[in-house]
Amino acid sequence: MNLIEGKKVSDQIKEEIALEVTRITSNGGKKPHLAAILVGNDGASKTYVSSKVKSCERVGFDSSLFEMPEDTSEEELLNKVKELNQDNDIDGFIVQLPLPKHIDEQKVVLAVDPDKDVDGFHPQSLGKMMLNLPTFISATPLGIMKLLEYYNIETSGKHCVVIGRSHIVGMPISVLLARKEKIGDCTVTLTHSRTKNIEDHTRRADIVIVALGVPEFLKGNMVKKGAIVFDVGITRVEDESKKSGYRLVGDVKFDEVAPICSYITPVPGGVGPMTIASLLLNTLDAVKRKQVELII
Repeated sequence: MNLIEGKKVSDQIKEEIALEVTRITSNGGKKPHLAAILVGNDGASKTYVSSKVKSCERVGFDSSLFEMPEDTSEEELLNKVKELNQDNDIDGFIVQLPLPKHIDEQKVVLAVDPDKDVDGFHPQSLGKMMLNLPTFISATPLGIMKLLEYYNIETSGKHCVVIGRSHIVGMPISVLLARKEKIGDCTVTLTHSRTKNIEDHTRRADIVIVALGVPEFLKGNMVKKGAIVFDVGITRVEDESKKSGYRLVGDVKFDEVAPICSYITPVPGGVGPMTIASLLLNTLDAVKRKQVELII
């Protein structure tokens, strides 16, 4: 069993981004600027956004965090989105999900300028991805693709089973892996909570990507020997033995599945760090696009 070390790979990507930022600024260009809007007091969201801010500092980006209270109205949030759309100093921004229940997430996603949609959630970004056109790829799927590339994992002709059909992970990664690309050419089966006898699919899979949000869903008897497993899930589970009072658990029952696999991502330290690295890559891409537009 080989551990897919997302933290190690993300650190390498950040070093490469930092060098690129140095090159841009030494040639008179502006620092990339990534902003985030955080609505409410969700603990996991706060931790995640904090990691993004620290990562920006590490690679030489400017960063801005706009925290809004839980009772922020939908109109107030949309006005903030409009403000960031019009701010020429901000190259890309995210609206941290989930949002409070009284706010329509889809309406907010649609309001983000596609040219600043570094999360890759806007329909224009997703549509271009479907057509294999240059665009922002959702950060988590992009992170998985980067890990496959880094570890030289063969995908062509392989059978990949994706568990979970969200527009953030499941749907995009299924499209990316089916494309006619160096990292692609998979035969993809997209499964979800309503799929019957899901283990019949996973046992035949060469690659399994689990993004269901159900702790330890994928068990040892559901994978074949030598399979490659990517665990996207992360859930806080109460654990009195821990100082924090909880431990982080993925969608894969690691102790059962790991001995069977050829490659597997841990939780934490697997896909998670790559999501942040990919967000930084998208922001850098946004800056480069601006420079091309200025030259033209």
